Amino acid sequence: MPYKILIVEDETILREIVKDYLENEGHEVIEAIDGVQALELFQEQNFHLIILDIMLPKVDGWAVCRRIRKTSNVPIIMLTARVDEDDTLLGFELGADDYVTKPYSPPILLARVKRLLESRYKMNEQSKLTLTRNGISVEFATRKVKIDGNAINLTHTEFEILTYLMQNQGIVITREQLVQKVWGYDYNGDDRTINTHIRNLRTKLGSKSKLISTIIRTGYKFEETV
Repeated sequence: MPYKILIVEDETILREIVKDYLENEGHEVIEAIDGVQALELFQEQNFHLIILDIMLPKVDGWAVCRRIRKTSNVPIIMLTARVDEDDTLLGFELGADDYVTKPYSPPILLARVKRLLESRYKMNEQSKLTLTRNGISVEFATRKVKIDGNAINLTHTEFEILTYLMQNQGIVITREQLVQKVWGYDYNGDDRTINTHIRNLRTKLGSKSKLISTIIRTGYKFEETV
């Protein structure tokens, strides 16, 4: 299935290379060269995924991500030439779903795009279900999450983590299992990345945050009772 993807990158050669790879896969690609143009396009059009460079003219990628997350849970992959782990964590704290450090291999980026798109939009038998645990209700087809009947807005990654923990209620899930489920590739960062997503998720769950327990030096568990 073709998807509509926004590439926000001020380096022309790199942007064109990524665009060619995506178009060869049948996707529709829209380009933006700075943060202002990216936000304008986001307001005007609907995208299935956004590839967002951090170091942009006018408005940087962090600010763009923050503004998008106020109204949308569209999957976002952030690009950066910086290798500081704190920069990666900041991107995740702002709601990014994945993070790629330059220089990178376009086929690797394409693989991450494919996985995000498939896990976000691919319909299967599971997508017909509604999962309810301890006052949290998840509709897989629409990816809507409600707490005691009130809707909350989760990013793609937060949704994947929550549903995986809920589906394995009462079972300890290791950080390695979460990485494999959500990203599906070798993880090169430290535990702070997973911790950041869990912290963001707990904040959005509010009074239900205590349902996700931290198992020291192991992982997390969605409690059967509270």
